[in-house]
Amino acid sequence: MAFYRNSTKRHGALHAVAVPFEALKGRIRQLYEGDTFGCIKFRYALLALDIVTVLFIIATSFLPRNRAIESLDVVFGVLILADFAARMIISRQPLHDLARLSTWTDIVVIISFLAPLAGEAGGFLRAFRTLRLLRDYQMVARLRIDSPFFRRNEEVVFAVANLGVFIFVMTGIVYETQKSHNHQIANYADALYFTVTALTTTGFGDITLPGTVGRLITVVIMIFGVTLFLNLAKALLAPSKVRFPCPVCALQRHDVDAVHCKACGTVLNIPDEGMD
Repeated sequence: MAFYRNSTKRHGALHAVAVPFEALKGRIRQLYEGDTFGCIKFRYALLALDIVTVLFIIATSFLPRNRAIESLDVVFGVLILADFAARMIISRQPLHDLARLSTWTDIVVIISFLAPLAGEAGGFLRAFRTLRLLRDYQMVARLRIDSPFFRRNEEVVFAVANLGVFIFVMTGIVYETQKSHNHQIANYADALYFTVTALTTTGFGDITLPGTVGRLITVVIMIFGVTLFLNLAKALLAPSKVRFPCPVCALQRHDVDAVHCKACGTVLNIPDEGMD
């Protein structure tokens, strides 16, 4: 009888803890997934945090370490950790999310901001934070609703973002792998200069990456860089498209003045924002 009473008490205590936690999880999920004005503002604030974080990473890459930068590191690290923890709390498939590359990039970035790393040792890890800008599908959906410019130029925006992320990450790789033994790579500016010249296949030759690893990095920059440049050129030169799901075949993108779906011929009623 006593065992039953003790079990009942433990169960009641666990239930008392679980109820507030579920309520908290519901409020957090509402912030991240809700459609109210406050929730939308919150997600725009998260997007702004990502952009500011990237700008901070770029700016501090060229500056000597000091106490002010280290303090800001901790601030950004705590904010990113809070965002990461909130996303994991509301995750419907936490094990699946833990297997995603984007989750682990957030983890290494959090460590790089909060761990006592000396000098620029964390610069390469922090570059992966830029990948975060490309993964928030809810934010992309919101931008499609709120921004006519984004709707008209979505492919160009993503092409520019992909190219920018590639340049920044490869600059970090070049710097971290070359700074200790290549006197031509003295700072991030040198690494950025080499990355851009290799990516555009200009190849001035005033900065080179010696050794097998250096040559492999150069090959990766040239191959993937040319591909991303071609994607950007295609997005800039291709006819403008609008996103409007066909009600029959669900084809997503159509010509601005399309009357019929090219895939199934269904009559479309694409909203017209008016001509200038």
